[in-house]
Amino acid sequence: MSFLLQISRLIDALSELIGKSAMWLILAATLISAGNALVRKVFGTSSNAWLEIQWYLFAAVFMLGGGYAFLRNAHVRIDFISSKFTDRTRNWIDVGGIIIFLFPLCYMMATLGWPLFYNAWVSGEMSSNAGGLIRWPVYVLIPLGFALLFVQGISELIKRFAFLMGQGPDVLSHSGPSEAEMLAQEIAEQEKARQAGASA
Repeated sequence: MSFLLQISRLIDALSELIGKSAMWLILAATLISAGNALVRKVFGTSSNAWLEIQWYLFAAVFMLGGGYAFLRNAHVRIDFISSKFTDRTRNWIDVGGIIIFLFPLCYMMATLGWPLFYNAWVSGEMSSNAGGLIRWPVYVLIPLGFALLFVQGISELIKRFAFLMGQGPDVLSHSGPSEAEMLAQEIAEQEKARQAGASA
């Protein structure tokens, strides 16, 4: 198991690097979007290429960030149900979900996405919009993104089995309030302060 955990740590490091790098694409997309709006308002012109690069960047953040979101346990969960289960039950449910749902989905999407990318690469497919971009860079994100998610799924599976065998921590445990819970608490405190100020 120690060898598998080393592999898991390497996969986690890769997902961390790609995820944190993809975050910068959000800034790039925001700046390009603001620049497009400014040019359109000031000069009355726009470019399909600059509009499409925003979509490409958004697609890159979404597709390349999937593995990082899985690593950080940031994907959507039905916590009010899973919180009622024991730690072992939650981990067994995750094992089943990864094997039965995640792996087949990633395999299917990667194998369906690869021909789309390859055909666009070979044919030099371009956007149908005037002045648009070549298509293969955005198409390659489909097999690449799902391959990265698949690999992160392997890492998560190793960690679940390590916990179930008593050789690793429970990565699903909540060591404190979630970000949503902290936000709700902050809003409640602000509302109390507002009401106290209004009644004074």
